[in-house]
Amino acid sequence: MPAARGVKRTASKSSAATASTGPKNKKKRGAIQLEIPVPPKRKGCVMTCGQGDVGQLGLGENVMETTKFKTVSVLGNKIVDVVAGGMHTVALDSDGKVWTFGCNDEGALGRPTSSDTDEGTPKQVTLPLPAVAVSAGDSHSAALLQNGDVFAWGSFRDSHGSMGLVVRGREGKPCKEPVRVDLGESAVGVASGGDHLVILTNTGSVYTMGCGEQGQLGRLAQRSASRDARQGFSALLVPSKVILKGGACRVWAGYHATFVMDASSDKMFAWGLNNYGQLGITGEKRKTAIYSPTECDGMRGRRWTDVSAGQHHSLAVDERGLAHSVGRCEYGRLGLGRDGDAVSWEAIPKLQDDTCVCVSAGTSSSFAVTQTGRVVCWGAGGEGQLGLGGSDDQLEPTPAQLEGRALRVTAGGQHTVVLVEDPTAQMEVTPAPESEKEEEKTESTEEKKKQNKRQKKQEQDEEITSTSSAQHAEVKDELEKVNGNEKKDTEPETPMDVNETDKQEDIEDKMDTREESEQTDKPEAEQTDTEVDSKDMDTSSQDTASDQDALRETDAALNGTDDPPGPREGGVASA
Repeated sequence: MPAARGVKRTASKSSAATASTGPKNKKKRGAIQLEIPVPPKRKGCVMTCGQGDVGQLGLGENVMETTKFKTVSVLGNKIVDVVAGGMHTVALDSDGKVWTFGCNDEGALGRPTSSDTDEGTPKQVTLPLPAVAVSAGDSHSAALLQNGDVFAWGSFRDSHGSMGLVVRGREGKPCKEPVRVDLGESAVGVASGGDHLVILTNTGSVYTMGCGEQGQLGRLAQRSASRDARQGFSALLVPSKVILKGGACRVWAGYHATFVMDASSDKMFAWGLNNYGQLGITGEKRKTAIYSPTECDGMRGRRWTDVSAGQHHSLAVDERGLAHSVGRCEYGRLGLGRDGDAVSWEAIPKLQDDTCVCVSAGTSSSFAVTQTGRVVCWGAGGEGQLGLGGSDDQLEPTPAQLEGRALRVTAGGQHTVVLVEDPTAQMEVTPAPESEKEEEKTESTEEKKKQNKRQKKQEQDEEITSTSSAQHAEVKDELEKVNGNEKKDTEPETPMDVNETDKQEDIEDKMDTREESEQTDKPEAEQTDTEVDSKDMDTSSQDTASDQDALRETDAALNGTDDPPGPREGGVASA
């Protein structure tokens, strides 16, 4: 049965830091401000084992018992939290929907059912808003909604039988469907014991309701803690505040006990049944039942991250991840590997090399999840609730037969539920809106156009460079031929005769005609592509013309010409 946790906020620290250290310098109640928790983000599949005679396994009406964990396929792979009640199970999915299955005799499922098949099939509970946390007891369930409201359904029970959930006149009445629990302030956490409900508010106040016969409400004297007292059901079923010296930041509820962590000091306080020392309260304060908040002296000196209380034993994890147990040892539920009860908290030897992240205490069995996602179990296994494939008890922690990485384990009356991470659920990618897809498509098309344009320009530049080089080489070769013929002439240097002049002019006219033809043959789109391309082409043509001018100057010098003519239109020089 889970802990309820709020997130502390102060003006000077981040939420993460204050949640772990607490506002040490603030003692006043008004300094505490807790926020509604965010539901877990890691999704997974639900697996169950143990007794399933009333549908609490969610595996169908034909599965009455299983000694190995099996997947509740109806729930899929989007569950973020799960809790096991006495004979029913409650699950929370990533959308804030609450699902229930199991025994519905007193309304613990929070929905109408018409048959055993209907009870054993996971179905949704109707709530006004998405839930962020859930809890479950023997015959009741509760949910914390995202706006801070708490809804509960089912019934509490005491030594006389059903107590109901709410007061109607002078009697208690069960609730087959969710009803709002009126506190007068916003809630940030909820936890269920066997037959009582604990609610943590945003100011650090703690409210309780339900059965108080073993002191688990923490606000009634022994003579006033039963339905036969003068105030009757009103004192029990109307949620009332527990008197605490300071505010609370976390609460846990066990079968007959309640644990609270002080917000300013991280000290642990507890109340309820303590006949086997299961509260970890020793010395003069140790009594069979404790009816008001009392510090757990055996838990001093370290900070605790998780607590779970079974019928006659309790489990806890400290900030180092070390698991401890206290209370009755029957069936090996303490995991200490020996006989004899533990009247003070003892570290579990076989788990000292493991870092535990959470623990859960069933009626007579115990479970833990390690940081590596391994589930270990010990204690009573007569109904197959240990998930080991048999029904033997285990005196020490033993790895459960489970595939996948466990996120959470929760123990019910005679069944066990595990949330196993589904890697495919963690890698879901939200599809992009159609508008974004169109934008991406347009951007891709534009980018391709730009690439084609750049490639086209590069090819043009290479073509121009190649053409200019070829033209330059041809002009040079022709001039060298002409000059070579002149050098062979032994007569004194005289002006070039008419035939030689005509020959050179014919060569250059041919070059002009070739270049004009190449310019004309280019596609129209290439000639007018962009302003930048035109400039580059002009520059290349000018470079070519400059080279040709130099050759003409050389030729003119050889032929005795003083002023070489300028370039013609088209960039080719005439001799």
